[in-house]
Amino acid sequence: MKTAAAQPQRCAIYTRKSTEHNLDLAFNSLDAQREACEAYIKSQAHEGWRLVANRFDDGGLSGASLERPALQGLLEQVRSRKIDIIVVYKVDRLTRSLADFAKLVELFDEFDVSFVSVTQSFNTTTSMGRLTLNVLLSFAQFEREVIGERVRDKIAASKRKGIWVGGPVPLGYRSVGKKLEVVPDEAELVRKIFADYLRLGSIGELAAALDREGVRPRPRCLVSGKIIAAERFMVGPLAHMLKNRFYVGEIAYRGEIHKGEHEPILDRDLFDAVQARLAEGAVKRKLTRSRSSSMLVGLLFDDRGNPMSPSHANKKGVRYRYYVSHALLQNRKSEAGTVSRMSAPDVEQLVCDAVRKALNANDGASDRDLIRARIERIVLVSDRIAVTFREPELQADLSDSEIAPNRLTELTIPFAPKRSPRKGIAHAPTGQETIDSETRETLLKAIARSRGWLETILSDQTASFDNIAADEGLAERHVRRLTVLAFLSPKVIQAIADGAAPSGVTVSSLTQALPHAWADQERMLGLS
Repeated sequence: MKTAAAQPQRCAIYTRKSTEHNLDLAFNSLDAQREACEAYIKSQAHEGWRLVANRFDDGGLSGASLERPALQGLLEQVRSRKIDIIVVYKVDRLTRSLADFAKLVELFDEFDVSFVSVTQSFNTTTSMGRLTLNVLLSFAQFEREVIGERVRDKIAASKRKGIWVGGPVPLGYRSVGKKLEVVPDEAELVRKIFADYLRLGSIGELAAALDREGVRPRPRCLVSGKIIAAERFMVGPLAHMLKNRFYVGEIAYRGEIHKGEHEPILDRDLFDAVQARLAEGAVKRKLTRSRSSSMLVGLLFDDRGNPMSPSHANKKGVRYRYYVSHALLQNRKSEAGTVSRMSAPDVEQLVCDAVRKALNANDGASDRDLIRARIERIVLVSDRIAVTFREPELQADLSDSEIAPNRLTELTIPFAPKRSPRKGIAHAPTGQETIDSETRETLLKAIARSRGWLETILSDQTASFDNIAADEGLAERHVRRLTVLAFLSPKVIQAIADGAAPSGVTVSSLTQALPHAWADQERMLGLS
């Protein structure tokens, strides 16, 4: 009597090594694992086991993640039903994460794939086999976490001794034999960047100046060998560079400062001057935010994490307010969120109304005070506004009706941006709001300068806009544009001087759309 031939079973071998050490040897750890697995498959030939031609080897990759090229290729073969059995030397070669292993077993079951460990006897089709595997994986995960703790302790000890432990090499240095050396040309660029910031006083202006000069960031080589190069210095990386104590020979680690082994590039006086300027700028930004008419400044972000800054446009005496994603402002349109520009009055009204309703806030506090006191972050998404509240500081005398609202931590506001959104009008000429003191001073100074230029031209036949522009250090076009302010109606000038002019009145709005007739000027500004 003939026995039925065993059904063919397609077997794939997966091997992995955590480090690249000795991978260049003729016979390395991956080869040893594969040889053992091949021998096991041959011993099961009577069961119909056959090795597939494809190799699935991951060298120098951790088992903490499933994002490994060979493993992903193997899983694609599983989903295509081209594999029946996966063979590994040890179960931790596949993964060291219990959660990841559970996902893999679920996938294997879905496509009727068996899993075999050569050095450990498992049968994933039984409950006892799964229990044994899960216990083993728990120990594998424990081992990975212990290894991680040891690595972190080693890094901490090294940094306390001032030793550079790897990572991106700061501009101005290069790595030679795991030590950092100063690159003279790049070091000179670092000094220039710090000096230029002191001169300009703004990181944004510094980035623009470097771009105009054609100064580009150093290309970076990734672990994969791919070279990436940024088109220009961005504000974020420049801010990080200006605060980096590495350039004065120090290493910062978890709030502690340690003297480094590497050679400093900057002298202490220049670095300290830059830090003082940065701190001064931070204080000014905080004051500006507190005085800004845009109450959500510093709180509003798009759904890709970019801050949304207040912006405005002036047209025919009307000011329109918006919040615009930093990605757009910095010419990174591809990195902007799904809603990258939003009418300021619209989003402010939505947030204020929803927050007051959720918190039962009827205590007479202004919208600005309520938002600043209670909101931590606001994220603008395509279909909603996600509001995160600050940790509540409950007082002992809160009533029962006040306890629940004060414990609120998150709020979702339904939101659907209009295809043709209402423009963010902050002021129209017929409104009641008036200019602030800063705008008033700016307008009066501009009017005085324009009158002085006009008197110079009328009293001196040799005077011209070109001469005035050269004397003032301005563009001739700018002088011509501002000179129209000399023809303002006395009634308009009086309203500006009294601070009674509408809040939409700015130097730009007046010079761009100023009628010749005084009556038309007064009518345009609602003063007639």
